[in-house]
Amino acid sequence: MLKELGKVIGIYRYPVKSMAGYSLNSAKLGWHGLVGDRRFVFIRDGVIGTFPWLTAGKLPQLVTYKPLCKDPEQPDLPTHVLTPTGQELEIYGEELRQEISIAYGSPVRMMQFNQGFFDEAHISIISSATINAIEQLTGMKLDIRRFRPNLVVETIDNQPFEEQKWCSNNIHIEDTLLRIYMDDIRCAMVDINPDSGEIDTKILKAIVKANNNCAGSYARVIGTGTISVDNKFYLET
Repeated sequence: MLKELGKVIGIYRYPVKSMAGYSLNSAKLGWHGLVGDRRFVFIRDGVIGTFPWLTAGKLPQLVTYKPLCKDPEQPDLPTHVLTPTGQELEIYGEELRQEISIAYGSPVRMMQFNQGFFDEAHISIISSATINAIEQLTGMKLDIRRFRPNLVVETIDNQPFEEQKWCSNNIHIEDTLLRIYMDDIRCAMVDINPDSGEIDTKILKAIVKANNNCAGSYARVIGTGTISVDNKFYLET
């Protein structure tokens, strides 16, 4: 049986890990998440280990750089990056590499992987009720971009942190199928202002206090297709 939970009210893709994302009216969902999501990343030269890439945790200003997709033959992949100063630099260009290297203080280089770079899962989901609850706790109007979701949903019950109840269950959205498998344990990314790169630690502290540092859920793709804003989504019971 399927139980209606609500509808999709936002779809977001982040072509370059830790750089700005953008909203979509619809997106193709492949086996490795939304097509084009987190397919590029800066690698820190000389760093050996399981986490060699450069993220906003190490360079908060990364969130102010905006990938641009200017190739009509590959509309899901970025060709350039718009810098905070308004320059459009080629994504593999030496100018961008040098600018990020100088800002970070050590050499980096851009890499592309077809399966993307994900911390935990290919799809992240958060409800508007959860975001609203965190806003009330902080007394701040919070930009959705702080949470870097792929899907923002509006639930019928409108209960904050309801996403945790879906763990170990399947979610149907049109012809796609997702398996919710773990809570989204938050990090300092939520504290970074997506427009300025400035940090305000009260957001993460509020999530820790309210819900044991969790806000939203992670999902695996078990059925591909297309997701659009206003699609209803259902819990498989």
